[in-house]
Amino acid sequence: MQSLTRRLLSVLFLTAVFTVPALGCTNLIVGKRASADGSVMITYNADDYGSYGFIHFYAGGRHAKGEMRPLYDYETNNYLGEIPEADYTYNVVGQINEHQLAIMETTFGGREELVDTTGLLDYGSLMYLTLQRARTAREAIDVWTSLMDTYGYRSEGESITLADPNEVWIMELIGKGPGNKGAVWVARRLPDDCITAHANQARITTFPLNDKANCVYSKDVIKVARERGYFSGKDSEFSFRDAYAPNDFSARRICEARVWSFFNRFCTGMDKYIPYAAGIEEGCEEMPWCIRPDTLVTLNALKQAMRDHFEGTPFDMTSDISSGPYEAPYRPTPLFYEVDGKKYFNERPISTQQTAVTYIAQLRSWLPNHVGGLLWVGCDDANMVSYTPVYCCASQVPQCYAEGTANPFTFSIHSAYWLCNAVSNFVYPRYSQLFPELQHVRDRLDADLEAVVLRTDREVASMSEEQARQHLTAFGLRSAQAMMIQWQQLFERLIVKYNDICIKPEDNGQYLRTSGGDHVPVQRPGFNEPYRRAIVNATGDRYLVPEE
Repeated sequence: MQSLTRRLLSVLFLTAVFTVPALGCTNLIVGKRASADGSVMITYNADDYGSYGFIHFYAGGRHAKGEMRPLYDYETNNYLGEIPEADYTYNVVGQINEHQLAIMETTFGGREELVDTTGLLDYGSLMYLTLQRARTAREAIDVWTSLMDTYGYRSEGESITLADPNEVWIMELIGKGPGNKGAVWVARRLPDDCITAHANQARITTFPLNDKANCVYSKDVIKVARERGYFSGKDSEFSFRDAYAPNDFSARRICEARVWSFFNRFCTGMDKYIPYAAGIEEGCEEMPWCIRPDTLVTLNALKQAMRDHFEGTPFDMTSDISSGPYEAPYRPTPLFYEVDGKKYFNERPISTQQTAVTYIAQLRSWLPNHVGGLLWVGCDDANMVSYTPVYCCASQVPQCYAEGTANPFTFSIHSAYWLCNAVSNFVYPRYSQLFPELQHVRDRLDADLEAVVLRTDREVASMSEEQARQHLTAFGLRSAQAMMIQWQQLFERLIVKYNDICIKPEDNGQYLRTSGGDHVPVQRPGFNEPYRRAIVNATGDRYLVPEE
């Protein structure tokens, strides 16, 4: 591994124009025959510093002729314009609709000259418009691309996950330049027995040109690349990624490394792709677009993958001094920094402190749509929260997840985003000491809610759809409230037990007290031995106590 590290650090790289500045968001994707229970599962860590995490909600129903739909930019909330509303729209809860269609994304940026700022629709507007108007993943591709062709596309390059209980499609798209409506795009169906992922880098390279059952694309996807000078070979050799999002060092080391870490959890033999994930280019074998896992993926295993920090791999974030005295798998931003004129980077794992909201959509074909579609939700870093379930038929979202409960500038104890961030930001600075407490509560609540969901599925089996909708909506509200109660209790415990960088000693869960009921002396563990040694190595005899 030392030779790999030397090679990695010797790479001189630039932050290219085709890497997205925020390098945010990760999607992990599981086909129905690759999951343990037969469900399709897709995930979304929505990573954007400063963003307030909440669940978008759109009630379905009929709309009057002439009704217009206002559009607001997904990232800035700036007003963009309006388009005619559809005659009928479907109920949408976060990233899933009442037909068990789920749509999630990551931004790869791509060639900046292809951004069309004159377009009306950004990627966020397209996600929610499509969820309101489509029932299946294939139908969603048609709706999405038709909207872009009609109103124009204003965002950077995007990788989109579109899933229903039977199929998963990955669509990658980018604009055609200022004043040119629509986008160039390609969409591939994930084999049912496979998993895949995307994490801010386009992953579709070459693709079948004559397999409409598994691959569709815009008629000009190759033509535009030729006209722009991005590609000059045979059509059969055309690679979407290489033309529109060249695979530079950042794309591999910061983005594709996350995909590698996901694959590595479920498939043996991934070591051969370590050089590729490390960003080394020459002589490296690229990762496949998708893989068949060695073991079927459970919901809980997918949650743990969303919490990944490269643990147990050559990129483990707790393996050197940059993890600090409390071995934290987190790094302060910015992602890149300079020392003595040389450029360095921090690791970028799947789980990161900048997550505003994290989702897992679980789509279950053996149940009626109103029961089968589940959205597991957390507001904040996936590693630091418990996922609570919201059914796709819900007529309202829990207050703690609702838009308007709080905002980026106003703290509220009733907001999951702010309560969870309060706990997380208390844990981060002393991670190795405090995280086990959070992990215990998190994993216990995760397990409890998974078990209760299965019981709730059975409870509504004999109910009418309307009765079930009411029951399942109420269940989502109660589940979120249970989490909020647990997290408030967790925060109270952490501040009491670990106050002032000390630890109150316990025995069988009870704080030790004097016979008079006061506290006994607190424990003061200080820094761990490796960090103490690092201090001595860095400071020499500055803190040496002289011998008497």
